[in-house]
Amino acid sequence: MSDVLATLLDQPPWVILTIAALVVFGECAIFVGMVLPGETVAVLAGAAAAIGQTSLASVLVVVLAAAILGDNVGYAVGRFAGPRLHRRVTNPARRQRLAGAEARLRLRGGLAVFLGRWTPFVRSVMPSLAGISRMPYAKFLAWDLLGAGSWAVGSVLAGYAAGRSYEQVVDWFGTAGAVLLGALIIVGVGVWSWRRTASARA
Repeated sequence: MSDVLATLLDQPPWVILTIAALVVFGECAIFVGMVLPGETVAVLAGAAAAIGQTSLASVLVVVLAAAILGDNVGYAVGRFAGPRLHRRVTNPARRQRLAGAEARLRLRGGLAVFLGRWTPFVRSVMPSLAGISRMPYAKFLAWDLLGAGSWAVGSVLAGYAAGRSYEQVVDWFGTAGAVLLGALIIVGVGVWSWRRTASARA
């Protein structure tokens, strides 16, 4: 897969921008992101801009718009399709991660939407889960603009700074997402334990 994606660096500008838009959009729309490497493509598009294959401004606009639009489609699908989406996840490990994402959404609300954008797999399901949970759209949109905006700009600029060394950036993003997810779980467990203890004392 990485070799195939690397060929994106040598494509004409319209091909780079089209592929980036479709993959980043599809990652968070209708649970398709379980098989689409949106983060890698965003970093690659930034790298393509660094070596002169396209402009940085056009990559930033396309990736940002695709991320926000994809998240909003995912939210709408979750809102109207509901729990039927869960049946599309059959892998046991992914079902466990899906359950964890739901728990974080209930615990942290809008912050979970923001943090989910930076966490692999969770990024692709969080918008739909927000819709399923009936999170108010205005609240979702506010947190999503913050999360998707920072993710899109961060991914593209990281790829731009790395150039053809983009693979190191992709690895770093995956590690950072795992650390962020672990920190969120620890905080969530701590808050849950504190609330349980306080309730017992009351």
